[in-house]
Amino acid sequence: MPSSIATVHRFQASLLPVNAYLVETASGVVVVDATLGESDGRALRASVDALGKPLAAVLVTHAHPDHYGGLTALLRGDETPVYAVAGVDEAIRRDDEAKEAILRPMFGDEWARTRTFPNHVVHGGERVVAGGAVFAVTDLGPGESPHDSIWLLESDGPWRAFVGDLVYNRMHAYLADGFHDQWLRNLERAARELPEDAKLFMGHGEPAAGRELIGAQAAYIRAVLDALQAGLREGLEGDALADRVVGRMKAVLPTADLDFLLRLSVEPLRQRLAKASV
Repeated sequence: MPSSIATVHRFQASLLPVNAYLVETASGVVVVDATLGESDGRALRASVDALGKPLAAVLVTHAHPDHYGGLTALLRGDETPVYAVAGVDEAIRRDDEAKEAILRPMFGDEWARTRTFPNHVVHGGERVVAGGAVFAVTDLGPGESPHDSIWLLESDGPWRAFVGDLVYNRMHAYLADGFHDQWLRNLERAARELPEDAKLFMGHGEPAAGRELIGAQAAYIRAVLDALQAGLREGLEGDALADRVVGRMKAVLPTADLDFLLRLSVEPLRQRLAKASV
């Protein structure tokens, strides 16, 4: 019978401000997400090894490279199961060539020369037993990334949900993939379906209780869209439009954390809205 007792350790990457998590049980460690770079992947593996228990599995929450790029360094050639829902696996493989073209010039050898992909595909509603822990997966489809999922750690204690980038905690967000409508629906679904006392373990920011953060994330997305529309009505474009959107959003969320992701989102969002209006 799988153990219901697990300790969750947060790993904070140094290359980019992104989290991975180590779920430690009596018999093993399950890692949730794997950061972006080779150096952080090696440091994440060192954190696993320091616990003195085998790496039982890796769970990948969604299809953005800062959550799977470190897999090669983490696994070190081991045949460890790497689980993802089918849509996440498909998006990672489909977009690999494009990510290579974008990330190699930015990060050099920090971006793995040989990427590691999920090797066990699961479907929404399935449960994965690994290292004595039980995880139930919810397939969200497109949202913050081209494909997202939630992994819920089942236990007798407080519920713990690994939500990837469904929710950021007090950080600016990335909306460049253009699925903001689906993202809002996914947030509504999470508010309905997650246990009321669930703690969220997100990709960016401190883990925290969920309901308030889910609502705050939805409000943030709507505020970004409002700021963009306001800038467009003023006839702004290019850097001027990005400056206006980022400036308005910093009044909503007064932090510089990940504001570069928001800036990168403005032009793709503008193009998306322009196509929708045609």
